[in-house]
Amino acid sequence: MADPVALAAMAIDAALGWPVRLYAVVGHPVGAFARLIALCDRHWNRTDRSRLARKAWGVVIVLALVTVSGCSGLLLTLAAQTLGSAEWLIIALLAWPALAQRSLDQHVVPVIRALRADDIETARTAVGMIVGRDTAAMNQAAVSRAAIESLAESFCDGVVAPLFWLLMAGLPGIWIVKAVNTADSLIGHKEEPYRDFGWAAARLDDVLNFAPARISAMLICLGGAGGWTICWRYRNAHASPNAGWPEAAMAGVLNVRLAGPTSYDGEIMDKPWIGEGGEASLEALIRARRVYHRACALCWVIAGGIAWLA
Repeated sequence: MADPVALAAMAIDAALGWPVRLYAVVGHPVGAFARLIALCDRHWNRTDRSRLARKAWGVVIVLALVTVSGCSGLLLTLAAQTLGSAEWLIIALLAWPALAQRSLDQHVVPVIRALRADDIETARTAVGMIVGRDTAAMNQAAVSRAAIESLAESFCDGVVAPLFWLLMAGLPGIWIVKAVNTADSLIGHKEEPYRDFGWAAARLDDVLNFAPARISAMLICLGGAGGWTICWRYRNAHASPNAGWPEAAMAGVLNVRLAGPTSYDGEIMDKPWIGEGGEASLEALIRARRVYHRACALCWVIAGGIAWLA
C-alpha cells in the first residue's frame, strides 16, 4: 500500500469518530451486519433444529458475511481506482467507519466523569454501555475494572485488528474482520442458544485476531513503559485465546488486577484474576486512558512508517 490510506483513515477517525448526526441519518455500516445476523438467528437458530444443523447454519452465515464484506470491499476498491489521484482518499473514507479510536475514548470519558463526581449510579449506567456484565451492584472498583478491561480488549478489536487487516488486505480485509467481529460479539458465545450457532463466528474471530491481539499487548506495554512480565505470565488466564493478551498487558502496566468473579444475567462466573496488583480505581482508569492514547499514537507511527517505506 504505497499511499497513506491507513494513516488517513486513522486521522479521519481520530478527528470525527462516527458523528451522531451522521449516525442518525444513515446509521453505521456495522448495523447492516447486525441486522443480517439477527435475521439469520431468528430463522436458523431454532431450538427444534439439531445441534449439527445449527452449527452448519452458523458456518453458512459466516461464509456469507465474509463473501459480502470482502466482495463489497473489492468492488469499492476497483471503483475508487477509476478516480485517479483521489483513489487513496476515497479508500481511506471507506475504511474510516471500521475504526473506533475516538468512539472507544468517548465511551470511557462519561465513566471517568461520573466517578470523579462520585455519582456511582451514572457510572454504572455509563459502563453498562460498553460491557455485557451486570452493573447494578458495582462499586467504584468494579466499574473502573470493567471500563479498563473493555478499553484494553476493544483496543485490539476496534483499532489494531482493523488497522492490521487494512494494511494486509486493504478494504476487503478491514471489512471482513469487522463483519466477523460483529458476528462474534452477537452470537459467538459458549452459552446457549449460541454454543453451536455461533461456533464458526467465534473460531474465525480467534484466527483473525491472533496477530492483532499480540500486537495490541506489545503496543500497550510500550505505551505504558512496562507490564511485560505480567502480560506474559497472565496472557492465557482469559477464556479467549486472544483477549487475555491486551488485558494482561494493561493489568501489568497499571499494576492492578483485572477480570475475576463477574456477574452475568444474575449468575456469578468465577473467572480467574489477571494481574498481581491492587484493586482497580478511578486513578487507574485515568492512567489506562492515557496508555490507550499512547498506544493509538504508536499505531499512527506504524501506519505512517509503512506508507513512507512502501
